[in-house]
Amino acid sequence: MSNSISQNILHQTLLRRSVFDNQSKFNASGTHKSTLFQAALTNQVPGQHWKSPISTKFLGNGLNVKKPRMATGTGCRSFPVNTRAVLATDPASELAAKFKLDENIELQVDVSAPTSGSIRRVNILVTNIGGSLLLHWGAIRDRKDTWALPSHCPDGTQVYKNRALRTPFLNSGSNSTLTIEVDDPAIEAIEFLLLDEARNKWYKNNDKNFHVKLPVKEKFISDVSVPEELVQIQAYLRWERKGKQTYTPQQEQEEYEAARAELLQELTRGATLQDLRARLTKENDGTETMELSTPKDMTIPDELAQIQAYLRWEKAGKPNFSPEQQLREFEEAKKELLSELNKGASIDEIRKKITKGEIKTKVAKQLQDKKYFRVDKIQRKTRDLVQLVNQYKSQPIEETYTAKPKALTEFEKFAKIKEEQDGDDVINKIIYKLGDKDLLVLVTKTSSKTKVYLATDLQQPITLHWGLSRTNAGEWLTPPPDVLPPGSVSLSQAAETQFIFNDDGSTLKVQYLEILIEEDGFLGMSFVLQSSGNWIKNKGSDFYVAFAIQPKKVRKVTEGGKGTAKSLLDNIAELESEAEKSFMHRFNIAADLVDQAKDAGELGLAGILVWMRFMATRQLIWNKNYNVKPREISKAQDRLTDLLENIYANHPQYREILRMIMSTVGRGGEGDVGQRIRDEILVIQRNNDCKGGMMEEWHQKLHNNTSPDDVVICQALIDYINSDFDIGVYWKTLNENGITKERLLSYDRAIHSEPNFRGDQKDGLLRDLGNYMRTLKAVHSGADLESAIQNCFGYRSEGQGFMVGVQINPISGLPSELPGLLQFVLEHIEIKNVEPLLEGLLEARQELRPLLLKPRDRLRDLLFLDIALDSAVRTAVERGYEELNTAGPEKIMYFITLVLENLALSSDDNEDLIYCLKGWDLALNLTRSKNDHWALYAKSVLDRTRLALANKGEEYHRILQPSAEYLGSLLGVDQWAVDIFTEEIIRSGSASSLSSLLNRLDPVLRTTANLGSWQIISPVEAVGYVVVVDELLAVQNKSYEKPTILVANRVKGEEEIPDGTVAVLTPDMPDVLSHVSVRARNGKVCFATCFDSSILSDLQVKEGKLIRLKPTSADIVYSEVKEDEVQDASSIHENDAAPSPVTLVRKHFSGKYAIVSEEFTSDLVGAKSRNISYLKGKVPSWVGIPTSVALPFGVFEEVLSDESNKAVAEKVHDLKIKLGSGESSALKEIRKTVLQLAAPPQLVLELKSKMKSSGMPWPGDEGEKRWEQAWMAIKKVWASKWNERAYFSTRKVKLDHDYLCMAVLVQEIINADYAFVIHTTNPSSGDSSEIYAEVVKGLGETLVGAYPGRALSFICKKNDLDTPKVLGYPSKPIGLFIRRSIIFRSDSNGEDLEGYAGAGLYDSVPMDEEEKVVLDYTTDPLIVDDNFRKSILSSIARAGNAIEELYGSPQDIEGVIRDGEVYVVQTRPQM
Repeated sequence: MSNSISQNILHQTLLRRSVFDNQSKFNASGTHKSTLFQAALTNQVPGQHWKSPISTKFLGNGLNVKKPRMATGTGCRSFPVNTRAVLATDPASELAAKFKLDENIELQVDVSAPTSGSIRRVNILVTNIGGSLLLHWGAIRDRKDTWALPSHCPDGTQVYKNRALRTPFLNSGSNSTLTIEVDDPAIEAIEFLLLDEARNKWYKNNDKNFHVKLPVKEKFISDVSVPEELVQIQAYLRWERKGKQTYTPQQEQEEYEAARAELLQELTRGATLQDLRARLTKENDGTETMELSTPKDMTIPDELAQIQAYLRWEKAGKPNFSPEQQLREFEEAKKELLSELNKGASIDEIRKKITKGEIKTKVAKQLQDKKYFRVDKIQRKTRDLVQLVNQYKSQPIEETYTAKPKALTEFEKFAKIKEEQDGDDVINKIIYKLGDKDLLVLVTKTSSKTKVYLATDLQQPITLHWGLSRTNAGEWLTPPPDVLPPGSVSLSQAAETQFIFNDDGSTLKVQYLEILIEEDGFLGMSFVLQSSGNWIKNKGSDFYVAFAIQPKKVRKVTEGGKGTAKSLLDNIAELESEAEKSFMHRFNIAADLVDQAKDAGELGLAGILVWMRFMATRQLIWNKNYNVKPREISKAQDRLTDLLENIYANHPQYREILRMIMSTVGRGGEGDVGQRIRDEILVIQRNNDCKGGMMEEWHQKLHNNTSPDDVVICQALIDYINSDFDIGVYWKTLNENGITKERLLSYDRAIHSEPNFRGDQKDGLLRDLGNYMRTLKAVHSGADLESAIQNCFGYRSEGQGFMVGVQINPISGLPSELPGLLQFVLEHIEIKNVEPLLEGLLEARQELRPLLLKPRDRLRDLLFLDIALDSAVRTAVERGYEELNTAGPEKIMYFITLVLENLALSSDDNEDLIYCLKGWDLALNLTRSKNDHWALYAKSVLDRTRLALANKGEEYHRILQPSAEYLGSLLGVDQWAVDIFTEEIIRSGSASSLSSLLNRLDPVLRTTANLGSWQIISPVEAVGYVVVVDELLAVQNKSYEKPTILVANRVKGEEEIPDGTVAVLTPDMPDVLSHVSVRARNGKVCFATCFDSSILSDLQVKEGKLIRLKPTSADIVYSEVKEDEVQDASSIHENDAAPSPVTLVRKHFSGKYAIVSEEFTSDLVGAKSRNISYLKGKVPSWVGIPTSVALPFGVFEEVLSDESNKAVAEKVHDLKIKLGSGESSALKEIRKTVLQLAAPPQLVLELKSKMKSSGMPWPGDEGEKRWEQAWMAIKKVWASKWNERAYFSTRKVKLDHDYLCMAVLVQEIINADYAFVIHTTNPSSGDSSEIYAEVVKGLGETLVGAYPGRALSFICKKNDLDTPKVLGYPSKPIGLFIRRSIIFRSDSNGEDLEGYAGAGLYDSVPMDEEEKVVLDYTTDPLIVDDNFRKSILSSIARAGNAIEELYGSPQDIEGVIRDGEVYVVQTRPQM
């Protein structure tokens, strides 16, 4: 069911709660919030069973009246009160109570109230007892049943099993005495038992604990709490006196607190709260305070007064009454009925008048109309968000199997033969699954005739009930007489024809029909099958076959179930014919498969989710020729969700997917809730005199097989009645939730009729259907908030016809704040301003979270409550979009934090989401403090949040989509439902809402930060034809014949730009200094990121058209041009486009396996090594240069030719021949083969000697394994000569790949705090007067490699190196960190050639694997400390400027920051 229907149902049930529904409201302590309720508890007789007073309750803005004088009654309560003997205390005096323990033994307890101090004393005297007597005791704090152990105890006290205290009595003759002093003001009571150790005898209070309530010291006036409704009235009166000004929120709060201060001042002068209430009520209402009394000689039944109070509340507009107003309304309603009684009407006559609405009622003007001030927000707790981090990552368990072509079934063979025999053109061929049987429909066509052939292997006689369609698909028209096969019967708008059994002696026995249609005017044929009085349909709908060639539905290749738990999905497919009998069958089969799914890991559970989701979206049959009792469905649900709960508790890595399964399945019943579905529809029919028509048909359907459709039907009836019986509203609700007239007719017990009620049935039906909705949702809805709350906090119903005899006990050990939060949520579920509601929902989820992290009793009910709260957040956010239309950025950002928090609370691996949330909190603080960089920083957090959502979507797609495609193909699910499966899963969660909010905020931030709609990386004017591609990587090796402008949805940063490309435009955000960015600038290709989705969509619509791009400093202007302008435009860069002749010089082995930096020459090493050697001693002393050695050119070739590597050399030779013939797959094989090289002993000796003499650590000193790691890293550098990107890049510029030689630069890794890349001439603008640099946290691989997100970027004028200007804050979620280690850098003779930038094409490999760390920028001084940032960025700029001056030309520099010091690891000419 969609979120919308769930929420609509919820809203209606909140507004339409019956006056007979006695579930009590609750406050933060878990008791009823009415003071009258608490008085009833306090004054009850010890030992007497308490029943709640009759209550009238309207959740939402509702009426809640308690009759004060009623000690007993028929009712129920949400929270049970423990019945126990209470030693009543009066804080004004010494208190005493006596108990007879045995024949001569008495217990006396005195409690001394505090006077000047805070200590309370409990004096316990036991008379006529000898021996050793112990007090076994504990304290009650925060109204919890578990004992607290006070730290201040009498002498001799010992702790017993960490659960109780034991204190010995003092003996005085035959008596024993003990005094306990309580100095903790939070302790409300003590409980105890007596133990006579000598006789091993326990003394109890009627088998229960003795319970002693402790008095509370009278509070000073400063501690007096003025009721909020009085403060509200006083604030309103102040507002009136001041001319009803428009206040800011801050002024509102100030006025509100000023009103409170005025009332407190009155109290200090001697006024009582009653005085204040009388004055304010009279002053505000203009009416006299009502007497809360009734004539003693006349009585009105309470239930009638409740109904009348409800009608008054409705007529008043359903205001939000205070408890006092509720009580007044109840008494006023009773007065109106007494007035009728005084006029001579009997109670029965009054009852009838109420039903017909004939009692005159005068509703006073409500304070609600005047309400200006309202304390309507909860106070959220301050939490350390890092404590919310989950890092549960499931490891996929892939099945090993060989995909084999699926063998044709006998029926499929028959269908194939029939198709071949017919010989005519096949227009349509469909095989429908009919349980374990099949139905073939084959439509062929000659020049003038259409032939429809139907065949089935069903063995019982089959009748075809059919009609033809002329104007639209699905139409039913009576076939013309010349079309009817022999023996057919013509009916109104249809015909019936009997199938004929074949008698050709074939092994497969089928029955078939042929229909020949000579007229061309028909579009297709509608039909159903009939057998033994039962209708056979297509998943509940009519079959339809078209007579025109249909676009073929091409199913996505699932590669035989690759990426799925295939054996599980095959089992599901085999059992589907059994599962479609009923929900009971389906849930029981799912329960049987749960262990197999768990053993298959996340893909197994994904299979269960996909199956259940196909069911929930009605892609699978719900009920087929099988009657099942609702309680049996409920029991099966119960069994399945119980098993899922167990996995949830013990396998935290699967919790996210288990939540989705449980929300799809529904809760199931406890206390025989399922059976109530059958019973209570009868109550509705009996109470409201509606035993025929639609209600009887629905009754039969419910008895036969209830389903989630019944929740929608019930809601449709409620909407229909509320609309004053507008039948259009009934159909609107049904259709919006996927229930059509055809679906109603498809049930085994079809619903043919429309509802038709009388006006006098309205109130009763609304009351009873509202109650019935609760029963339906208790079984079918996994995300219904109200029923989820009730299941956790308990309820019991008796004698009202709904949920009779059902008792759910409250869950123990819930946080004390949770009841009040959930009450707040229910009361605000429909408010227009959704912000307080969202805060309440999230605070409730936060309170609930610790209970969901470990196994516990009733975990399932807590899970369903959390799922319901999650769903309510999503619905509230969607309702709040209108509120944001005119909101400023701060409000939108706050909403983003709320939705992001909700998403994080529902995610297994949420570390990145939590750090995004911390980022938004920092952005909000910057906004409120008017920081100049708030928008720029917020934009970086927005970009990171988008990346996190994209990663989550990709993960969902990886886990779910293959299973959806494979299982969908097995079960014949509609292709459109398969295609959008993962998309719909994402859309139904918080990620979709979050994405919408980000889209709202993005343009605001770009405008505020002056970012524009574009970031131009390579500003080149271009003319070309628009080609739209999903990712640049997929086309990087392509050559376009015409000048092409690529609009690529994804660009990672390491791709090549295809030949013929004149521009690349993308919404992705590769770093300005990434490989593809450098390639674009070198190749004079326009390259830019577009932040505006509308601009990007417009460009995509222009696919195939010729356009001109004109970059400016911050924008790109584009326009369509004519064909003859192509030649002119292409000539602009004609000289640029012609590749300059680039050649490689073959290098030879010099006889040395390793050399130190002083030996670096162009014959031995590449420019990378030579440049780093040149810098030593020439740069300023504060710039560090790492020590280096190298394996020079020719070493690889020498190692390959070594006798020990003969087999490897031969294999490489053969693979290079394959590569030369065009088999690019050989590249991967060459790389794998190179890794098999053995190290000649001389190489090891020389490298060890050079590294040690240079002061570098030798890996082998830490053991042979460490050397093997180093050797593998060296081989990976050599092997990168054959990576795809590098190989095709050299071919593009016609370099001889065999001449490419690879030296290896060896450096000790500096464990960097930050890494940077500098271009000493701004690459985007070409401005040589300013330096451009990018900085990342950790190692530089995240900057130069294809890691998602942006680095911190800044520019700095060379004449003002102390004033760096930040252009963008970082959004990279991952940082790389490493232990002290060695890195082996590629240094080929193909890098930094004139006219060819080979830098970055080959790999640099550290000896140790880097650790990926999810980054928290809110604790990074580079982000939060302005002075630190300025110092670091200025140092980077100074180093770049110094190196440029040293070389006398623009430089591309890489380096790191460690402990504030700058280190440069390489430099090359800027290309």
